[in-house]
Amino acid sequence: MASYEALYGHKCQTQLYLTKLSKKKIHGVDLVREIEEKVKVIRDSLRAASNRQKSYANLKRKDIEFQVSNKVFLKVFPWKKALRFNRKGKLSPCFIGPYEIIERTRPVAYRLALLSELEKIHNVFHVSVLRRYRSDPSHVISPVDVEIQPNMLYSEEPIRILAQELKELRIKSVALVRVLWQRHGLDEATWELEKL
Repeated sequence: MASYEALYGHKCQTQLYLTKLSKKKIHGVDLVREIEEKVKVIRDSLRAASNRQKSYANLKRKDIEFQVSNKVFLKVFPWKKALRFNRKGKLSPCFIGPYEIIERTRPVAYRLALLSELEKIHNVFHVSVLRRYRSDPSHVISPVDVEIQPNMLYSEEPIRILAQELKELRIKSVALVRVLWQRHGLDEATWELEKL
């Protein structure tokens, strides 16, 4: 049996079965002409629906082009059993990189210079999975000499106290101070218990 019949339990009805037979006999030429007219109507309907959907999609679509030697981020797909880049679930990154574009293979495909860890992945990607990397000099952090102990810890030293607060709980009150640490900015100041 045909795969359609196996799946749905009845034979596939072609265009021949859709015509209503009248009392007079329909000749083969008339039947073919009627079927061709129905096919034209169906094609016109599909073309109109496709054009309507395309016009809706094109409102949000924008053409993206990259130049050779630009840097881009690569989108990571959340497939099961896919490469997770050593993290699971919510902590797995959405984008990795940045990677440099080596060449433009097609109008919407680019070849990237991937790391040796990703040698199993094909290095040509569609423009939809790439995001532009905009370098910002303010993101570059200058290295600071940090004395690391043999157990891989380093000491944090407070510079000054920015604020004090008395937190009222049900039974007791707790004195807190906001501390500015040595190698951190104001936004990284933390609330600590006040030691008497």
